[in-house]
Amino acid sequence: MKVLIVEDDNETAAYVINGLGEYGHIVDHVANGSEGFFVASTGSYDVAIVDRMLPKLDGLSLVKQLRGRGVGTAVLFLTHLGGIDDRVEGFNAGGDDYLVKPFAFSELLARVNALARRPAIAEAVTVLRCGDLEINLLNRNVHRGGREIDLQPLQFKLLEFLARHAGRVVTRTMLLEMVWDFHFDPKTNIVETHISRLRAKIDRGFDCELIRTVRGAGYLLRAEDPVV
Repeated sequence: MKVLIVEDDNETAAYVINGLGEYGHIVDHVANGSEGFFVASTGSYDVAIVDRMLPKLDGLSLVKQLRGRGVGTAVLFLTHLGGIDDRVEGFNAGGDDYLVKPFAFSELLARVNALARRPAIAEAVTVLRCGDLEINLLNRNVHRGGREIDLQPLQFKLLEFLARHAGRVVTRTMLLEMVWDFHFDPKTNIVETHISRLRAKIDRGFDCELIRTVRGAGYLLRAEDPVV
C-alpha cells in the first residue's frame, strides 16, 4: 500500500511512518498543505492521512481542492479537532474517515487498511464526445466541429441519452421512459418528431451523419470515434 501523510508535526509523522513501514507500506511525507496538494495531485496513493491545521494550505481546503480536481484517493483526517462540527466539516470537505489525536496506532492502522480496501472514487464524466461532437454536461453546451449548437432542454436531454449509449441502438421505448419519463406508449410520434428536429441541428451542414435510424429497432449515435 502507498500512503501519503501530510503532517507538520515531525514527531507524529515519524510515528506514523515507522509504524506503517513495519507493515510493509510505502509512506511519503510532506509538511505543508500546498506541497501536499501538489504531491497528492501528481502521485498515485491508496490513502492520504491529512492533518487539518497545516501551514500554507489547511487540511480542509487541501481535500476540497483535491476532490475538485477529481482526485479520488481515500482521505483520513488525523487531527486534534475532535468536535462534532469539526468531524462534519471534515466529511463535507471530502474526507472518508476521521481520527482524533491522541490516537492508538492499532486503530490508525485498521482505519487505513479499511480505506485501502474501498474502491476508488470514479472520476465524474463531464464531457461526452462522439466524433467531432462534444457535449459539456456542466455548462450544457454542445459543439460540433468547433461550432456551437443551441439546443432546447429536452433536446439536450435526448442527445445526452444517445451519447451515453453511443454505438448502441436505443429503442423508442427506452427514450420514452428515460427522456420523457413515460411508462406507457402515448400513441403519438413524439419521439420521431424530436429526433428529426435534433438531427436537423446536429447533422445539417456536416458530411458525416451522427444520429442514425435503425429501421425496426430504434436510433443510434455513431461516429468513427467512440464516446469518452
